[in-house]
Amino acid sequence: MTLSEMKERKKELGYSYEQIADMSGVPLSTVQKVFSGATQSPRYETLLAIETVLEDYSTSKVSEAAVQYGSKPTKRQGEYTVEDYYNWPEDERIELIDGVIYHVSMPGIKHQRIVGEIDFAFKTYVKKKKGKCEIFGAGVDVRLDCDDKTMVVPDITVVCQKDKFTERYLDGAPDLVVEVLSKSTKKKDMTIKLGKYAEAGVREYWVVDPEKETVIVYKFSREDENDAQIYFYTFASQITVGIWDDECVVDFAEIKAYLEE
Repeated sequence: MTLSEMKERKKELGYSYEQIADMSGVPLSTVQKVFSGATQSPRYETLLAIETVLEDYSTSKVSEAAVQYGSKPTKRQGEYTVEDYYNWPEDERIELIDGVIYHVSMPGIKHQRIVGEIDFAFKTYVKKKKGKCEIFGAGVDVRLDCDDKTMVVPDITVVCQKDKFTERYLDGAPDLVVEVLSKSTKKKDMTIKLGKYAEAGVREYWVVDPEKETVIVYKFSREDENDAQIYFYTFASQITVGIWDDECVVDFAEIKAYLEE
């Protein structure tokens, strides 16, 4: 995408520089320099991050889908609500974060196997301990901020407070969230969702990267969302679950062996 095309797409979407910076993970000053032309040769990674934001959620794609389905809400990014989320065509997988619609691709086999193994380990532990926490694989909606601007669907959601359940969704922050990265979700899961989960009060966040075979675990402070303990692991590690006092252990060496069968 050329600079002129990027400017035109930005105009179509009605994005501010701040919104592009937030969604792409590129510093605001860098975004401004790219669009102003002050940076003559931006880094490829920078351009790719900005293009991803502009291409994936372009008004042209929204318009095409609206013609096809007839009922899809068409608003500027940042203006969508939970009502729009539930009115979206069922054959499109999306998440809503701060009024912005993010399309989510169908997970691959490796992704689903990893989710299944972690989900099984968590449920086995809770059942053995006769615990009260509930574990959900992908498919449970989470109204993270208890408002009408955000609805996410984590790969694995652990909830220990039953008063957060409604008939349609979980209202508020889960205790633990696991996201397994894919090419379409990597930037969102590692930047935007990381910040949202911390702000909302999630106690623990696991980011699993199947490509690099790594796991990053964030354990957030209840007193300060900006204060987090961060742990880095590989698929040779045994990882303990902090919210369960490190008694539950997920053996990623076993998961890796299963993936290689």
